[in-house]
Amino acid sequence: MAHNLQVLGFGALAIDDIIYVDRPLSAGKGKVTNRTQDHGGNVATALVAVAKLGGRAGFIGWLSDQPLTDISARELERHGVDISFAPHRPDAKPIRSVIMVGPEGDRFIAYDDDVPHGTSESLADSILAQAQVLLIDGYATHADTIVARARKLGLAVVADIEWTIGPATERLMSLSNHLVLPLKFAQAYSCETDPTSILRKLWSDDRSAVVLTDGERGSYIRQTGDAVLWHVPAYEVKAVDTTGAGDCFHGAYAFALTRGKQPVDCAVYATAAAAISVTGPGGRMALPDQSACLAWMVKENAPVPRAIAPAD
Repeated sequence: MAHNLQVLGFGALAIDDIIYVDRPLSAGKGKVTNRTQDHGGNVATALVAVAKLGGRAGFIGWLSDQPLTDISARELERHGVDISFAPHRPDAKPIRSVIMVGPEGDRFIAYDDDVPHGTSESLADSILAQAQVLLIDGYATHADTIVARARKLGLAVVADIEWTIGPATERLMSLSNHLVLPLKFAQAYSCETDPTSILRKLWSDDRSAVVLTDGERGSYIRQTGDAVLWHVPAYEVKAVDTTGAGDCFHGAYAFALTRGKQPVDCAVYATAAAAISVTGPGGRMALPDQSACLAWMVKENAPVPRAIAPAD
């Protein structure tokens, strides 16, 4: 069937109260320089990034059955994310987060995630089959049958996982053919420290890519059919707020997949998008459009992927 949407995703929505302070977070005390509120959630922000880049994105996680009071849902719509296929339940609500941001853009996030997670098990295959990519986060352990169905239907599953709850997370990772993970989580999960060792350890025959993101140090990639492992350096930027940078990376990576790009090229594109996103406040306020990303990618000092080791 025709792909009416390119990227679908489900995960927790969030409302973020963001506090900017004048000293590093390690200082223990400092003055508030600014306060703002933004909407977040790993997958939700990634989908907003897809829409901002010009893609067709749809959210299929739980929404409140009171649409007029569901401000998180309205915010997704405002940014161009389709919510018409999302299931509803009376107890659905967003996570509430407080984010402290230091002068160098580093942040600490405190959140309360006692909300419904996953999505409806009755979600129709015809909805999933509209898209080319399914974006998920660690909360997708609550609906791994949906992830399995998406893979069976031929969707690429891009997983943003930051913690493990044991066998349920392991199953979720086995169902995901594009693991796009923070390096720190991957180190803890794999019991390895070197990125090349982790890329080899997390590999499986049905994997399309493993991508390890490491902030200002860039990302490390293994892709199917390639004899080498890759490193994509990060851009040198003055970070205002790193909130949502990883989400932006995931959204841009997923969007690039829908355009037929190989994983390394997806990571190059996502690196530009994430770099732009940290130059402004909040998790969504500085998300870039397609023209901004393309302009950054042709800069004289734009990062160039380099082979770092054999794949095996």
